[in-house]
Amino acid sequence: MPSQQQIQWSQLKIGVLVIVAISVLIALVFVMSGTTGGFWQGKLTAVSYFEDAAGLKVGAPVNLEGVTIGNVKSIKVIPERKLTPVQVTMKLSKQYSDALKTDSKTSLETVGVLGDTVVNINSKTAVGGPLQNNGELGTTETPSLNDVIKSSQGTIEQLNTILAKVDNLVDALNSGKGSIGQLINDPTLYNKAVATVNQLSGLVDNISNGKGSIGKLVSDDTLYKRIDNTMGHLENISAELDAGKGSAGKLLKDETLYNNLRQSTDSLNKLLADVNQGKGALGMMVKDPQFAHKLDDTITHLNSVLNQVDSGEGTIGQLVKNPSLYNHADEMISNSSNLVTAIRKDPKKYLTIHFKVF
Repeated sequence: MPSQQQIQWSQLKIGVLVIVAISVLIALVFVMSGTTGGFWQGKLTAVSYFEDAAGLKVGAPVNLEGVTIGNVKSIKVIPERKLTPVQVTMKLSKQYSDALKTDSKTSLETVGVLGDTVVNINSKTAVGGPLQNNGELGTTETPSLNDVIKSSQGTIEQLNTILAKVDNLVDALNSGKGSIGQLINDPTLYNKAVATVNQLSGLVDNISNGKGSIGKLVSDDTLYKRIDNTMGHLENISAELDAGKGSAGKLLKDETLYNNLRQSTDSLNKLLADVNQGKGALGMMVKDPQFAHKLDDTITHLNSVLNQVDSGEGTIGQLVKNPSLYNHADEMISNSSNLVTAIRKDPKKYLTIHFKVF
């Protein structure tokens, strides 16, 4: 039978073992709760106010630039705050207190498309002082999944309408309706395209074989030779012109023509200047109003005479208009011709001279 001392020693060992187990269990609870910074690290409390909790739960992770630094301690609704009534209290590890500033911003984000909601702290642009315990962090509202679905509802409806129209269009095309449907389903277009390609192929073959006018132009080198000869002649002509040969070369190279043309131009300018000043007969004709009046009277009289002649008045009018004069003249010429013919035949009959003595 064990002694009293042995029993007490056994009870002491069992007590120590229970205390150690409880301590380990408490440590594991803190570790498994997701709180970072170690069991012995201190905690920092921070508060943020949001418009909507967006599915955030107590115990959700709090991340700093993607690194978990704490957990959500509590979520409350504060009716006095009209715009941001949701109060989120966070327990943060003091290990990251240097990165937590008074102007750091918090936001609610969803892990993945359908994942849990977490609190994310952004200190990239923060320049304020260190965050104190029970301090408030400003928020940056980000659209939740529900907001995205609501805002995209109209777009989805429009997309469904467009897809319905596209389905109808595809059905119409498949049934051969409309011009495009005919192009897709009617083999006539394909047959015509094949026939056209065959004709083009035959045309290319004929051109390659030198048939037809275009084939001659492509295959026969006669045209090339003619063009080459023509270019040679043109080069010779250009060389002769540049050398001042021939009439055209003289016109291009001889300064005499330029001097003569310049003298003629000067003389013409001088003549026009004299005419403009009223000098000489031509100048008097251009500048003298009396001469212009006389010329106008002369033209008027001449026009009157011509009108009389055209109407058959006077001797000249009769000569122009009366056919009897032409007939008499024609008859006289005929008689004269007959007389000359008769004289030539029997000159003695008409040219005999009789002398009478008194």
